Amino acid sequence: MFVVVDISGQQLKVSQGERVFVPRLSAEVGSIVKFERVLLKADEKSVQIGNPFIKNSTVEAKILGNIKDDKVIVFKKKKRKGYRLRRGHRQQYTEVEITNIG
Repeated sequence: MFVVVDISGQQLKVSQGERVFVPRLSAEVGSIVKFERVLLKADEKSVQIGNPFIKNSTVEAKILGNIKDDKVIVFKKKKRKGYRLRRGHRQQYTEVEITNIG
């Protein structure tokens, strides 16, 4: 069984027991969060498709920790003008484990 769930604007295909990285969540580490924006639910026998979401369907996940992605360097330059700009960015993610699909 798997579901397609919308978490912070990202659509992820998840199944029970799977660990995924989602955009940073504001909940505590070790707490349980519920995602109610389920777009699709499928198993061996049937497929349910939401319009746009499936009613009374939730995905529960346990927060394992927060991490940062690798640094991305943004470099801008204009020739012959002396303009150079160097900036870095590290995207923050939360690692969650899918515990229950209901």
